[in-house]
Amino acid sequence: MSNDRYQSPLSERYASKEMQYIFSPDKKFKTWRKLWIALAETEKELGLDITQEQIDELKAHADDINYEVAKEREKQVRHDVMSHVYAYGKQCPKAKGIIHLGATSCYVGDNTDIIIMTEALKLVRKKLLNVMNELSKFAMKYKDLPTLGFTHFQPAQPTTVGKRASLWLMDLVYDLEDLDHVIRNMRLLGSKGTTGTQASFLELFEGDHEKIKKIDGMIAEKMGFDKCQPVSGQTYSRKIDSRVINVLSQIAQSAHKFSNDIRLLQHLKEIEEPFEKNQIGSSAMAYKRNPMRSERIASLANYVMADAMNPAMVASTQWFERTLDDSANKRLSVPEGFLAIDGILDLYLNVVDGLVVYPKVIESRLMSELPFMATENIMMDAVKAGGDRQELHERIRVHSMAAGKVVKEEGKPNDLLSRIANDPAFGMTMEQLESIMDPKNFVGRAPQQTEEFIQEVVQPILDENKDILGMTAEINV
Repeated sequence: MSNDRYQSPLSERYASKEMQYIFSPDKKFKTWRKLWIALAETEKELGLDITQEQIDELKAHADDINYEVAKEREKQVRHDVMSHVYAYGKQCPKAKGIIHLGATSCYVGDNTDIIIMTEALKLVRKKLLNVMNELSKFAMKYKDLPTLGFTHFQPAQPTTVGKRASLWLMDLVYDLEDLDHVIRNMRLLGSKGTTGTQASFLELFEGDHEKIKKIDGMIAEKMGFDKCQPVSGQTYSRKIDSRVINVLSQIAQSAHKFSNDIRLLQHLKEIEEPFEKNQIGSSAMAYKRNPMRSERIASLANYVMADAMNPAMVASTQWFERTLDDSANKRLSVPEGFLAIDGILDLYLNVVDGLVVYPKVIESRLMSELPFMATENIMMDAVKAGGDRQELHERIRVHSMAAGKVVKEEGKPNDLLSRIANDPAFGMTMEQLESIMDPKNFVGRAPQQTEEFIQEVVQPILDENKDILGMTAEINV
C-alpha cells in the first residue's frame, strides 16, 4: 500500500469489503460486459445477423477483463467506454463488430449505475434489518426497566429503557418503508440511444417499431429487472440519484439521533456503548471511556446528510437530453454516500449488540427526581382523604421550590417527601409516601406499548426477512 498519496477513509476505515466491491472497477466493468452480452442476445433474438458463436465468444470473456489493454487505449482515445469496447474486441475477434451495436455510452454507464445502486440498496436493507433485529431484542429485554424521561433534556415523566429504544426503532421502520419503495421502483435505463429516441435501433431494425418496443424489456429481464424507464433523454433522470441518496440520508438521520442519545446516556453513566479491554479513551486522561463509536456514527451521518445535496443540485441543473456536468459529481457522491451509510450501519449494529446498561445508576437518578413527579399522585390521595385541592397544590408548590433549592444550592438530597410528611395538611406518613414511590407506578403504558409495537409492527417485518438476519458487525478502530 502506497503512503505517498491520498487514501479515502471510507475504504480504509469505515466501509465493509462487501460494499466496497459493489462500487469497485471490477464490478463496474464486468457489469458492462454483461450488458453488452444482453444487448447482443436481444438483437440476435429479434432478428439481427448475430451468431451464437459470437455470443458464446463474448460470454467466454465476460469476467477476464484485459485491463491493461483498456488503459492503454484510453490514453489514446480519452473515452472509457470505447476503450473497453476495444479491449473486449481484442479478446473476442469474431464478435468485435457487434459489441455495443446501436448503443451509446450511457447504455453501459447508466444501466450499470442503476444495477450497482440497486445491489447496494439491498445490502443497506440487509444491514438495516439486522440493526432492527438487535434493537428489538434490546427493547424487549428492558421494556419494564423504569428510567427518567427527559424533555428539553430536563427531568420529565418516567418512561422505560425499552420504550426509549422503541423510539429509535420506529425511526428505522420509517426508513425501511422508504427504502423498500425506492428498491421496488428502480428501473433500468434500457437502450434508448443518444437522445432517448431509439433512432439508431429504428435504423437497425428497418423501422420495425414492434421489435424496438421489445428491446428494453428483454434487456431488463436478462439483467434481473422487471421494468425500464418508459422515457428518457440519453441518461436516466438524475432525480433517481437524488431519490436514492435521500433515502440514505433518512437512515443517517435516524442513526445520528440514536448516537446522540447514547452519548448523552453515557455521560449520565446509565448506558454505555461497548468498550474493549485494551481500548484507550484519551491520550491524557486514562480513566476516560469516550463514546467513540457513537461519535463516529454522528460524524459519518453528517457527511451523508450533506451529501444528499449533491444529486439534488445535479438533477436540477441538467440541460435538455444530456450534459456531462453530472459525471464527476456522481463518481464521488453516489459511491461515497453508500460507503458512509454502510459504515454507519455496521457501527450501529456493533453498538446495539454491545450496549451496557447500569440499572442502579438509572434507579438512583430516577429516585432523586421522582418525588417531584409523584406530587400529583400524592395530592390526589390527600384530597381523597379530605384535603382541599387548591390549598394542597399551593403547599406542594412551596415545598417543591424549597426542596429544589436544597438540591441546587446546598448539594443535598431531595427532601421533598419529608417536608410533605411533616405537613399536617396532607395527613400522610413517610411510609405512605414511600409506598407511592414505586417507579413502575409512573411509567404509564410504556412496557405494554413497547411489547405491542415489537409484536405487531416489528416482528412481522423480521419474520418476513428472517433469512437475512443474524449478521455481526466488525468495525475498524
